[in-house]
Amino acid sequence: MARIDLNSMDSTYMDVLREIGNIGSGNATTALAQMLNRKIDMSVPNVALLGFDRITELIGSEEDLILGILFGIEGDISGMMMFLMKPDSAHNLTNALLCCDNHSEEFNEMELSAINEIGNIISGAYLNSIATLTNLKIITTVPSMTIDMAGAILSVPAIEFGKIGDKVLMIQTQMGEGESINGYFLLIPELDSYDKILAALHM
Repeated sequence: MARIDLNSMDSTYMDVLREIGNIGSGNATTALAQMLNRKIDMSVPNVALLGFDRITELIGSEEDLILGILFGIEGDISGMMMFLMKPDSAHNLTNALLCCDNHSEEFNEMELSAINEIGNIISGAYLNSIATLTNLKIITTVPSMTIDMAGAILSVPAIEFGKIGDKVLMIQTQMGEGESINGYFLLIPELDSYDKILAALHM
């Protein structure tokens, strides 16, 4: 039986999860900078345990269009991870990578492929930092990308993990200067996996 109760997690555990969020976001930003071959600044991430309804509020509204890249997490821990971006941030990212200037509502096939690959790389960098920090084996499944309303995209993990708790670890970060990239990492381990992560950190 899991020791962690997401609805009453003490401040010490939360501090550890925030630090994991900080380190993961830093590694993800480094991976993005290497991909774009330029220096990228990162704001201090906002890390919190939130209900799915609060995440939707932070992104905008249930009707807002967002891009979501979903990964399954396997190995020593199990669960899901999502990387979310609004369309304007996704365009800023693809414009920088592909050296173009597209700000239309539509994404062409090359841009969608680039977004999927970028999401794969920076999410992988994020999870690799957790694996290195905890010495746990963490494997991701093949990513699945969707462009849909925020409410529809967030309903997938809400339905899957609603039976074990209504909270998810959200890491909101801003990368770049000027036309910046706002990204949202959602780390959704199963409760037993929270135990394993914290135990690996001697908590």
